[in-house]
Amino acid sequence: MTHTVRHQAIFGITGRSGSGKTHLLARLLPSLQARGLRVSTIKHTHHGIDIDKPGKDSFIHREAGASEVMLATPDRWILQHSAPAEPFTLTDLLARMTPVDLILVEGFHATVPGCLEVYRPHIGKESLFVTHDNIIAVATDTPGAVPAPLPALELNDTEALAAFVLERAVQIPLG
Repeated sequence: MTHTVRHQAIFGITGRSGSGKTHLLARLLPSLQARGLRVSTIKHTHHGIDIDKPGKDSFIHREAGASEVMLATPDRWILQHSAPAEPFTLTDLLARMTPVDLILVEGFHATVPGCLEVYRPHIGKESLFVTHDNIIAVATDTPGAVPAPLPALELNDTEALAAFVLERAVQIPLG
């Protein structure tokens, strides 16, 4: 039996907190879907979160030692997986997702092979493109703040940004 390697197209959206990453993603998703693509997202955060509440059955299952707990409702399901001894990698997470045409990754800026940084100098936070080689372009409302030869794209031109993402999405092997 031949083992085929599945590939997944991914592209990263990165930037400092408050720069507008989520707003850009919310504009890109309908634009990409209008082109006939199925798109999923991964949102990475450094902050701990808990979607569960003490006293709920799923919380009790997890606290009792279940390694995974799936919560299913009539219109969606959520799979909670406790972190192993080593942190999850982007590859681990991608391998768990249903195949689609493109996965947009918000965060994981150090490990996504190609990223677009959302950069707004007026928020007063240092850019990431100065120290991260995987940032291949910058979406900004201040093009003069981006040094050549890094492409500076108009932050509000959703269609041009969607075209750039599709042109530069990286196919990575999974599993």
